[in-house]
Amino acid sequence: MNKWTRAMYQPNRPLEEGRYVTASPEHMNLSREAAAEGMVLLKNDHGTLPLKAGCGVAVAGRGSFDIVKGGGGSGDVYTTRLVTVPEGLRENGLQVFAPLEAYYREDVKRQYAGGAAPGMTVEPLVPEDLLDQAAAWTDTAVVILSRFSGEGWDRLQVPFDDPDVVHPWGRSEGPGEIAQRIYPEGDFCLTEGERALIGAVCRRFPKVIAVLNTGGVMETSWIKDSDAVGAALLMWQGGTLGGQAAADILCGKVNPSGKLPDTFARRLEDYPSTAGFHKSARYVEYTEDIYVGYRYFETIPGAAEKVVYPFGYGLSYTTFESKLTSASEKGGKLYFDVLVTNTGNTAGKEAAAVYVSAPQGVLGHPARELCAFAKTGLLQPGESEQLQLIADLTWMASFDDLGKIEKSAMLLEKGEYRFYLGSCVRTAALTDFVWTLQENLILQRLSGYLKPVSLKKRMLADGTFEALETGEEPDIDRCIFEKMAPGSEEGLLPEIQGRGHRMARDVIPKGRAPLSEVAEGRLPEEDFLRQLSDDELIRLLGGCENTGVANTWGFGGLPEAGIPGVMTADGPAGVRINPECGIRTTAWPCATLLAATFNTSLIGEVGRLAGRELKENNLQVWLAPGMNIHRNPLCGRNFEYFSEDPLLSGKMAASEVRGIQSNGVSACIKHFACNNKETNRKHSDSRVSQRALREIYLRGFEIAVKEGRPWALMSAYNAVNGQRCSESRDLLTGILRGEWGYDGLVTTDWWNRAEHYKEILAGNDVKMACGFPERVKKAMEMGALVREDLEACARRVIHLICRLD
Repeated sequence: MNKWTRAMYQPNRPLEEGRYVTASPEHMNLSREAAAEGMVLLKNDHGTLPLKAGCGVAVAGRGSFDIVKGGGGSGDVYTTRLVTVPEGLRENGLQVFAPLEAYYREDVKRQYAGGAAPGMTVEPLVPEDLLDQAAAWTDTAVVILSRFSGEGWDRLQVPFDDPDVVHPWGRSEGPGEIAQRIYPEGDFCLTEGERALIGAVCRRFPKVIAVLNTGGVMETSWIKDSDAVGAALLMWQGGTLGGQAAADILCGKVNPSGKLPDTFARRLEDYPSTAGFHKSARYVEYTEDIYVGYRYFETIPGAAEKVVYPFGYGLSYTTFESKLTSASEKGGKLYFDVLVTNTGNTAGKEAAAVYVSAPQGVLGHPARELCAFAKTGLLQPGESEQLQLIADLTWMASFDDLGKIEKSAMLLEKGEYRFYLGSCVRTAALTDFVWTLQENLILQRLSGYLKPVSLKKRMLADGTFEALETGEEPDIDRCIFEKMAPGSEEGLLPEIQGRGHRMARDVIPKGRAPLSEVAEGRLPEEDFLRQLSDDELIRLLGGCENTGVANTWGFGGLPEAGIPGVMTADGPAGVRINPECGIRTTAWPCATLLAATFNTSLIGEVGRLAGRELKENNLQVWLAPGMNIHRNPLCGRNFEYFSEDPLLSGKMAASEVRGIQSNGVSACIKHFACNNKETNRKHSDSRVSQRALREIYLRGFEIAVKEGRPWALMSAYNAVNGQRCSESRDLLTGILRGEWGYDGLVTTDWWNRAEHYKEILAGNDVKMACGFPERVKKAMEMGALVREDLEACARRVIHLICRLD
């Protein structure tokens, strides 16, 4: 096929001759492999696991049937299969107590029939005699607890009587309200029904195994503190074959090697960001500053005791020894040669990580920070593998936002840098390697973009707070003419572009060169753009209508200029195609599970195969990966994002982007930036210091941009320090393009509350799902925009289209 044939004509052709790759066995098998590699063994006392072949197991909990493959909203995927854990156990040769399994199957079906959605059911009260029968049949029970969250609502809902909280779809009960009924304290916590079930099972069965089917952090102290719970597996949300992958680990077919990408604390209140999470509908104050996740728990006095399972924690069925054989610095990078040996009697994989402890200096620093990591292949007992872990000094640097050393500089403070080796931040061992700086090292001199004006204080390394300078709070809805009423933009669709009465072959006017001449190098972009009228340029800066199986609209779509409409598709857990199209795609494990693999090459392969499914279905831009920081467990969309750590997030995203784009289709990293709360997400201001912004919330994006080179990026709904992300020239032109050298397209998130002309001026190229041509023209008439502003954005639209295969 010629370039853009799939985009322009939507041929129903498989990607490979004679077979479709979408949801193929190859893709399903990789989904299962990735799921198993990211699952984390939290506990395994007295050799409870693995389960022996042929043994009998009683499986309890609604999660035994109401399995959650991933989260809701744009991250949902329609797939052909959804395998439960009991099915996977039977496949591995175990016997499952059928009456108990049937009880949950029928109860969940009953709840579905009553209007409950998958993942939003209530834990039923199991008949005592049924549990007694199960205990008489076997001594082993598996208790499965499931969690479901989604786009547009958080894991703890708080009603706000605030005029800024817009309900464009009315106030009927949504998933957030349903979740609040099921989990009145938030779904981090166990419900009364779940506690009753766990108690009833523990009283009857000598061997109890807990399985957590969740997309994010939840309460686990009941696991660690209980002698009755012998083992626990964090299976996350494992995609299509997550039940089989969990069973593979429970039965020893796969040796677990996942490590926690987040810190599991004892209580929700133990996270410093919880107190202010729902303080206001209009803003969130990031007062904990850079002390997010393990940076808080491993640094702040008294915080360590609040941790149940630390960052990087994860057990195996074997043992490993990691030894630093050499370390050196060259060309702005630190090189750590690590020999990993399997010292046990079972084959397995191991993640190796290096954490840096920087001198406190005048800026103050976390006690430990992840600076490099790698994953071995499958090591047989006694086998070793030499790994080289590389730490880029740029990703270790601090941003001096107050000028304590040099204002707006990215730097490393003088002193001794010490390094710890081991996957877990808490148990990593101090190495002999010390890297010393005699003087402060300035790596980059940057600009003071996005200075906060409403954040009054921030946390320091000793747990105290320092005051920040404040100023006049900006009006994020400022507009040179009347602003659209909040909510009136929801659900508006692009206009279908007619072709008048001309025959299709006459769509491109005589004398006009089509975009294909630009793609073939026969016409400069500038000459092509010069042909287009202002109205045509403006049309390019909004979404175009769906074609084929698309349901999230596309970019381009200017037939009279030979510009195809290239279609987008939701992600990041799979290519999301509406079920009425008759196509089912592979549901990949949730992003948090993928991060837990600590295996960038595996995630790159997931991206490659996902990109194949995108391309085969004539879609060109995958709205993935999501990579916002897990600032707090309450964020309802954490399952779409990787980790609380920016280095892990950035490296995983960069690898996935490279895999996706190896197919000639585009990734679109999202949501840029500080989209760490779903409640009132379109009108909430994230108030954060420049230092925390640079070191925590932007660093993962920066790594993904510089190392993955994505062709597209999505700006977030929210504001940062009083500037809506899609309207922020500081963010999009100053930092993203100016400092990072990004050369791709920027799109808005769909139906935001920003003003189109301000987005064009900021460097946000496309407004989705539709633009507002009349408002853009009005801004031009008032002198706020000129044609060159339109051309700058349109140039990036056609540049993206020319990159696509």
